Amino acid sequence: MVIPKVFISYSHDSPEHKLWVLNLATKLRNNGIDAILDQWELRPGEDIPSFMEKHIKNSDYILMVCTDEYVKKANSGVGGVGYEKMIITSDLIKKIDFKKVIPLIKQNGNKNTPTFIETKLSIDFSYEKDFGFSYDELVRTIHNSPLYEKPEIGNNPFKSSEEINPKKPNDAIKELMVKIIRDYESGKNYSLLMELNKNFNISRILFDLLIKEANDKGLINFLTINSVILTNKGKFYAVENNLIKIMDD
Repeated sequence: MVIPKVFISYSHDSPEHKLWVLNLATKLRNNGIDAILDQWELRPGEDIPSFMEKHIKNSDYILMVCTDEYVKKANSGVGGVGYEKMIITSDLIKKIDFKKVIPLIKQNGNKNTPTFIETKLSIDFSYEKDFGFSYDELVRTIHNSPLYEKPEIGNNPFKSSEEINPKKPNDAIKELMVKIIRDYESGKNYSLLMELNKNFNISRILFDLLIKEANDKGLINFLTINSVILTNKGKFYAVENNLIKIMDD
């Protein structure tokens, strides 16, 4: 199992905000996500820029917790937040996928983000009562497990089923049955799969699926692992579909 790694970028606005970020990171780790946070990783005396550069480059996602103070520092390029901005917007952007930056809104009264990511879709954590919904969206995004899957495109409701799926005159099952019936009429009690596949201009995989379909329909049975026999149902199929006439032609 591949564990996604996220780096959490935030500003130390207050002890309460640091605790909120710590709790968020803890929940992410409890949900199968390797959250990287300075409160765990950095020790006094260690180099802050090196820590940031290393984890920003190696993470699958960068979570930017956007408060008013964070936005102010990012836009002015000061402090640790400013350094992260410099890393992401510098030549290193060529080495990372900018799509992996996810802004998390944590303000009261506005939804501002740093100017260099203001066009990116964000996840709103402004309202504590909606935390569960926002957190679910974040975790699903990181795990690539969307709540709603894009449905397949259906048929045009104004076209008939025959227009949508036109009948093929040389149906694959019919072509297969013609070859098996030809063997049977020539005096053989079985048909070798190797010979049938050789005379059937399709891939081995498609041929195997075709044989399985004919067997599932009861038109043939396996005599051995390498040969099949025509069943009574297969004989009726030949008569009903004029396959004997096709052979004579």
